[in-house]
Amino acid sequence: MSTTERSVSSNNRRSKKIDSPSVLREVEAIEVINRQRLHRIDRRGLALLARAVLDAIGETESTLSIIIIRDPEMQRLNLAWRGIDQPTDVLSFAYHESETDEDPSSDPAEAGRNLGDLVISVETAARYAIKYEISFEREIEQLVIHGTLHLAGYDHETDQGQMNRLEKRLRRQLLVESSGSSTAQPRQPRR
Repeated sequence: MSTTERSVSSNNRRSKKIDSPSVLREVEAIEVINRQRLHRIDRRGLALLARAVLDAIGETESTLSIIIIRDPEMQRLNLAWRGIDQPTDVLSFAYHESETDEDPSSDPAEAGRNLGDLVISVETAARYAIKYEISFEREIEQLVIHGTLHLAGYDHETDQGQMNRLEKRLRRQLLVESSGSSTAQPRQPRR
């Protein structure tokens, strides 16, 4: 993997060489909206991570939005869209649902599309981070990878493990371990 395929965060746990205006434009195409004040969010780092995931799965021209919210708003969304009256960690609202069981990254005609919105609840993410003994930032990063794959058309509930394997590989490639921390280890997908 080249250095331009890795992502960056303000914590310098990942690195990315931003050496051209085109890389900056690609990151600016990923919008990160923070609608909460409980946790500090590295919006640029999350945009870079989402861009790296999209690039790694062949969605180099596609974009998406990431919205960071709190549990009450997430609970309302989860009830409205899934009929579940409790918050969840991440919801993906794809603009283009796939009607086939084909590999979601195989349609070149779909290049350059806006995949949709990825919504993350910081409170639920914080609870999972404690449960799985990882940092809050690492949990948010893992949710960005997971949700981005869903927006690109992957579905771990129907694909015989394809999405889970890809997600584990992307975690290994894109999420560099924090120095001296055993909590940075990728965990089994739970969704």
